[in-house]
Amino acid sequence: MIRISVDLMGGDHGPEVVIPGVAKALERHPEIRFLLFGIEKSCAPVLARFPALREASTFVPCEVAVRMDDKPSQALRQGRYKSSMWRAIDAVKTGDADVCVSAGNTGALMAMSKFCLRTMANIERPAIAAIWPTLRGESIVLDVGATVGADAQLLIDFTMMGAAMARALFEIERPTVGLLNIGVEEIKGQEEVKEAGRLIREAAMPSFEYYGFVEGDDLGKGTVDVVVTEGFAGNIALKTAEGTARQIAQYLRAAMSRTLMARIGYLFARGAFDRLREKMDPGKVNGGVFLGLNGVVIKSHGGADSEGFAAAVDVGYDMARNGLKAKIEDDLNLYHKRRSALTLSADDVSSN
Repeated sequence: MIRISVDLMGGDHGPEVVIPGVAKALERHPEIRFLLFGIEKSCAPVLARFPALREASTFVPCEVAVRMDDKPSQALRQGRYKSSMWRAIDAVKTGDADVCVSAGNTGALMAMSKFCLRTMANIERPAIAAIWPTLRGESIVLDVGATVGADAQLLIDFTMMGAAMARALFEIERPTVGLLNIGVEEIKGQEEVKEAGRLIREAAMPSFEYYGFVEGDDLGKGTVDVVVTEGFAGNIALKTAEGTARQIAQYLRAAMSRTLMARIGYLFARGAFDRLREKMDPGKVNGGVFLGLNGVVIKSHGGADSEGFAAAVDVGYDMARNGLKAKIEDDLNLYHKRRSALTLSADDVSSN
């Protein structure tokens, strides 16, 4: 049985979208049991429409909902201990839930998650991992905005976490991992990226295959299963890809509306064009994962519909079922053991 806590008040539409999304996820995974957190007068009428969900869940009334435009500091001051977002996260901390899912304010969700759950041992800062559509299917890109700037050790931490997530989500025994860089040659890029690449290669981790450096166009190609970068570059890449998908969709609509025959053709092909736009847009692949915390938190897009929110719950289900946190801990422990062994060997050589 997987236990998932849900912030019902998050997102642009709150319970009207979140609750139907949770109900759809339950249909796909009837073994899930939900802890639902929200303001009762807003949630009860919607929840009443889904008797199967009511049977499989426990509703916990809350006093406060974090607004989508709240600053993280404001959300912490006003919503700590009593908001639906905080209490959904806290359920993971207390062991009442295996994973938390929220469509709420990203900054507030990250701030509350860090404050409530804290970072794992050997992790300096958390990361947000996005599921990215590619020509080969899907890959994982991290960090996409949690941490701006990263030294070599932080990039190594992201590598371990991203590889563990790929094993949990895609069920790949040994995923491929690449560091995002301005070229694939070892001499190119920032010193931090080059140092991280060298240390990862030397560690020769059995749980993933280090591919080397990848460039921006490799994200869409699906060259590797996991692309690692720091949050500034990752967020720009994510927003650029989302904007490009919308741009191409607008170009297609404009081109197909120029003549009568084009408009008729568009009516027949509209479904295909819509699927193309959604396939290209990383924003349509729902369920960002907060990695590096003592608990799993899933961030749904605020504007997701019920099907999109259900997809975010699916991601949380896979993370819990396949033991994401344990996989990250195992990889981190093994990496640090190997680094210590390499350091000792180097010291012995230098002393002799």
